[in-house]
Amino acid sequence: MTPLHFTFSTAFLLGLAGLTFHRAHLLSALLCLEGMMLSLFLALSIWTLELNSMNFSPAPILLLAFSACEASAGLALLVATARTHGTDHLKSLNLLKC
Repeated sequence: MTPLHFTFSTAFLLGLAGLTFHRAHLLSALLCLEGMMLSLFLALSIWTLELNSMNFSPAPILLLAFSACEASAGLALLVATARTHGTDHLKSLNLLKC
């Protein structure tokens, strides 16, 4: 494993660990998800450049588009949750009350 691949793997795993262990606020969970998507985008871009193939060149842009859609949906849920519950604490969210 090259140092570049190790860096991207570590960045992804740190985002996953942050999402797993620090689930206090919805905003922190969204930031961890965005960090994971950013490391996946960079790793996929480097992988496409290493292969020198035109078949895989749209893959990073497609991942970036899905990441933007995920971010907009997450922020919309954050705003809706903050308006209805008054906070973005994940412990205040309960599916049985909806």
